Amino acid sequence: MPSNRRHFLKQLGGLAAGFGAASTGLSFINPLPADIQTNTHTSDTDSSAAPLFFTISLAQWSLHKKLWAKEMDNLDFPAVAKNTYGISVVEYVNQFFKDKAKDEKYLAELLKRCNDNGVKNHLIMCDGEGDLGDVDAKKRMQAVENHYKWVDAAKYLGCATIRVNAFGAGSYEEVQKAAIEGLAKLGEYAAKTGINVIVENHGSYTSNGQWLAGVMKGVKRKNVGTLPDFGNFCIKREGGQMWGTPCIEEYDRYKGVAEMMPFAKGVSAKAHDFDEQGNCIETDYVKMLKICKDAGFKGYMGIEYEGDKLSEEEGIRKTKALLERVGASIK
Repeated sequence: MPSNRRHFLKQLGGLAAGFGAASTGLSFINPLPADIQTNTHTSDTDSSAAPLFFTISLAQWSLHKKLWAKEMDNLDFPAVAKNTYGISVVEYVNQFFKDKAKDEKYLAELLKRCNDNGVKNHLIMCDGEGDLGDVDAKKRMQAVENHYKWVDAAKYLGCATIRVNAFGAGSYEEVQKAAIEGLAKLGEYAAKTGINVIVENHGSYTSNGQWLAGVMKGVKRKNVGTLPDFGNFCIKREGGQMWGTPCIEEYDRYKGVAEMMPFAKGVSAKAHDFDEQGNCIETDYVKMLKICKDAGFKGYMGIEYEGDKLSEEEGIRKTKALLERVGASIK
């Protein structure tokens, strides 16, 4: 056991017991709900809405402008999701509590606010912890170990899943092989506490649905899967940048989502702009939701509004209304 892992166990000392020698040795205030572990539908959205084949959750990135501007704190997120938008399942972004993964007091307060508001934690999106597809074995293993603390934090918070990045520099085959090894290793650790590890189409090779499906087939672990995002299909940008420059090569989003759905443990409902009828301009939600339903998906679909023309609040509401309207119409 690495020394940093022992340090974490010491920090969470009052929570120990019950997982057995093969586990991390922790017990948690809020046990992982059974309906989060699979794609089983639960009615956590507005009860007045028509029945859906999925459950709506709220991705924290939808509020990233308010969070970066300090107009909202990470601890406020559960209450805002429930009381402002009527959504009782949330998805965190580790960037907004980057130094708190091992902070027992902070995590306990966050969990208390969830419980006080009747909010269920679904996943933590993890960035900035290294590339799990790094072709350098030492760097890749460091990235794997960097994610251990988020696996433990996710378990403590009652999440089912962490979302990671499988980036790497090299050829298609080299990075794919490295990603398989990195994800398998992290998946092995996460399995000890029943946590899923999922990869989103997030740029470069990961936005190539065929490449990512190949990674999943190579990993061959039940707790390692995908988070299909309706956007994020740029596989090449000007200047070779990951972000911030125009996209010069894009993968077909419908093909990509279809290729990732067999491994999906969640879906990210991305939206930027809407027409006068409330339809998403850049993505055909009827077509996309049918792909999800045809794949047998019955899990959490996270609202991720990322547009600039509407306020974050209006964008979230429009995305929610679109999911409810279209989701109820899919046969």
